[in-house]
Amino acid sequence: MTDVANITIVRTRDNGTFAFEVQIKDTDGESHHEVTLARNTYERLSGERFAPETCVEAAFRFLLDRESKDSILARFDVERIAHYFPEFERELPEYFPRI
Repeated sequence: MTDVANITIVRTRDNGTFAFEVQIKDTDGESHHEVTLARNTYERLSGERFAPETCVEAAFRFLLDRESKDSILARFDVERIAHYFPEFERELPEYFPRI
């Protein structure tokens, strides 16, 4: 698992599709990402048990376990992750906070 110092997520839009600016900081510096999340994808992935920001954070933690922050695309939709990592939707629940 990657030791991530900080993931900051700011929602920039909520009009049927959420949009976020994501900043990842670790000991090697920082990276910036623009991420979208369709409402139906959010509902499917989180069951609406968590905020959209929490869903995006879980997705980034999933990605960071598989690649460096600098390898993550600068702009993407969360649904695209499954195209690169077919196990994404199956394993994502492990990245949500325990409630």
